[in-house]
Amino acid sequence: MATLPQLIEEDIHQLDDALSNLLRQSDATTALIIDKGGFLITHQGDCSDLDVTTIAALASGAYMANQTIANLIQEENFNSVYQQGEKNSMFALCVDANCLLVLIFKAQVAVGAVKYFSLPTAVKIARQIQLAHERTPGLGLDLSVMNLANPSELFKRKE
Repeated sequence: MATLPQLIEEDIHQLDDALSNLLRQSDATTALIIDKGGFLITHQGDCSDLDVTTIAALASGAYMANQTIANLIQEENFNSVYQQGEKNSMFALCVDANCLLVLIFKAQVAVGAVKYFSLPTAVKIARQIQLAHERTPGLGLDLSVMNLANPSELFKRKE
């Protein structure tokens, strides 16, 4: 089964708006939407000194490791992971079965505020992803099996 629906420009615009609003509300510096396979879908905020592609892959790995720990202790689900640093921290939250919301913020910013504003944003993101699923049911992308050497099947001119 495909992990993501086909996202069109309007979907990305809506997702970017949700991320921009979240950054304003939470005082986070960077926000990413990634699929659970670690692929970056979109991002907003200050990314000038960040390799967001690698961060997406590693944040997904951290979240999935956290899920494995949950299972080992007979917990059905840990829906988020928080990593605290001296300068910056990261919070990753499950959006739906396929996506994560990742926030990077200065260590001085309270994680409680980040969590508080992330929850309604995750609902908005999930709603937009669901609308995309409904628009093209069954026509999604599994980015983990994509042939990066020849992506021509994915990228075609609009007719």
